[in-house]
Amino acid sequence: MSSLTSHVTDVVIIGSGPVGLFAIFECGMMRMQCHVVDALDMVGGQCMALYPEKPIYDIPAFPSISGEDLITNLKKQAEPFNPTYHLGQRVERVIKDAEADVWVVETSKGTRITAKVIIIAAGVGAFGPNKPPLDHLSDYENKSVFYYVKRREDFRGKKIVIAGGGDSAVDWAISLSELAQKVMLVHRRPKFRAAPESLRRLEELSKQGKVEFVIPYQLDSLKGSNGHLNAVVVKDLDGNTKELEANVLLPFFGLSMELGPILSWGLGIDHHHITVDPSTSETSLKGIYAIGDIATYPNKLKLILSGFAEAAQAAHQARDRVYPGHVWHFEYSTTQGVPHQEKEENKTNSKH
Repeated sequence: MSSLTSHVTDVVIIGSGPVGLFAIFECGMMRMQCHVVDALDMVGGQCMALYPEKPIYDIPAFPSISGEDLITNLKKQAEPFNPTYHLGQRVERVIKDAEADVWVVETSKGTRITAKVIIIAAGVGAFGPNKPPLDHLSDYENKSVFYYVKRREDFRGKKIVIAGGGDSAVDWAISLSELAQKVMLVHRRPKFRAAPESLRRLEELSKQGKVEFVIPYQLDSLKGSNGHLNAVVVKDLDGNTKELEANVLLPFFGLSMELGPILSWGLGIDHHHITVDPSTSETSLKGIYAIGDIATYPNKLKLILSGFAEAAQAAHQARDRVYPGHVWHFEYSTTQGVPHQEKEENKTNSKH
């Protein structure tokens, strides 16, 4: 690990998905400064990594909004509070400084952050793609092999092989068929695991020649040079191979998800989720809160809007730890407005 870079703040938020981003706003409304840590190299969590251009239908006031637009709006909403982002790094250790009554967070990149409060908004935990077992795969990654589609336009005019049989494979085959030169969908069986309407559209595109089914086949090897694909070799169940001329491979074999170091922090865990008090979102450790999909309690609903409510709840509870003894009066945002950043000396005086 590199030498530690140290920071002091009010709140550390672990995870920059939609719920983590909204927690920045809620903490800001409570006049708390936030540092945000995320294992991905971009904000947005699964919304940006898996379905940036897919519509989401259950966000209040938005009959339909794409994952990317939702994240863009949430990030803009948080901007007045000047959050500090630490991306592409995972929280490895959380240490309690009992004397100062603070938590110390250490990351995989040598970042050390001291805070009164930690809010875990890590979704399903740290996650990454399940990669196909292909020789020299790493040579092609981020050049012609991609596990996420960040921008559809990057694939215009390409010959694309999509591997997989779930929603992501089907949805992106449908979407990219609108702009790619050719889309080939490789799956080891004729049945796909996707929504009925998506399957209907996929079948229609196949009949129109816009998506070619390569079934029943699975990935065998890659051909190309300097990270640029010329062909993807596939084989059938009898071991017979054939080459698909392509310059892009999108393997969609799901995600590998794990809580990782979180399991060793002494939190209450129930089936890989963190147990919280539903009235406060606080975990079994004072000053650590969990919100969003990673948090569990009786009758929990894994919805983004539930996570938004939990973010507000956690921020209101956390404020008493950051400003002990201060008397607050509840205000609606229409009355309060968005607080301006206070001078540091006024903030410091409020805490003492």
